[in-house]
Amino acid sequence: MTGYGRAEMEHKGRIWTVEVRCVNNRFLDVKIKLPRDYGTLEEIVRRRVGDFQQRGRVDVSLTVSGDFSDLVSVRVDRNLAATYQRALAVLAEQLGVAPEYDLLRFATLPDVLTREQQQEDVDALAPVVDQVVSQALQRCLEMREQEARHLADDLRERLGSFTAVLQSIEDQVPILVQQRQSALQERLTKLLGTVDLDPARLAQEVAILADKTDVTEELVRLRSHIRKWEQLFASTEPVGRTLDFLIQEFLREVNTIASKINDARIAHQTVALKSELEKMREQVQNIE
Repeated sequence: MTGYGRAEMEHKGRIWTVEVRCVNNRFLDVKIKLPRDYGTLEEIVRRRVGDFQQRGRVDVSLTVSGDFSDLVSVRVDRNLAATYQRALAVLAEQLGVAPEYDLLRFATLPDVLTREQQQEDVDALAPVVDQVVSQALQRCLEMREQEARHLADDLRERLGSFTAVLQSIEDQVPILVQQRQSALQERLTKLLGTVDLDPARLAQEVAILADKTDVTEELVRLRSHIRKWEQLFASTEPVGRTLDFLIQEFLREVNTIASKINDARIAHQTVALKSELEKMREQVQNIE
């Protein structure tokens, strides 16, 4: 299921912002974008994503902005400054002028003052990053859960339609077998005329016919699959892959029913069953 989450947190004058986007995928695929010099935080982010999701493509973007002045220092080269001072004093004496020292101009002489960028203690940021990432993932999860409720309603409705058509087929099978038995007896009577039919032979042919159209096992298995589906739907564990496999088992039994029963009306109904299953399979791909 798709989702989006965003969270911000202030820490030491800097704003940490995390954006999470997730889309459907058969496996968990995590892409993480971090600011330069903060690469060691990736494992924390990846581990936290794994706590929230087991399937899906997840893109996590972490940015930081604000005041970084605490990471800047100015180094004074006193020895170099003293060297400049002596050189200027010699120059003033040679020119016959009084030496004048303007501190601000003096500080602009090359390499007297050097700006240095300090490295931040990234390990100390771990709790902050973990918290803001968790908040973004939680908001993404809430969006996914809202979508999941709509998806669950759709799948329940489709399973209800599937079950209703299956019940109709189940009700028709005994009638269809009886009709074929009567048709077989009628054809034999026309073919043999006044010849007496062997009741045992007729019963044997009817049994063979009934066995060819017997889909009791397939119907029982489908009912079992439906119960299993309902159990999985009530679970709080990730069930997407199991449901995907179960859809294949549904299709297997429906195809067997279609091949065993040569009847136009039931054939149309099995097509309707497969159509519902294909739609369910598309939706199941969105389930973790």
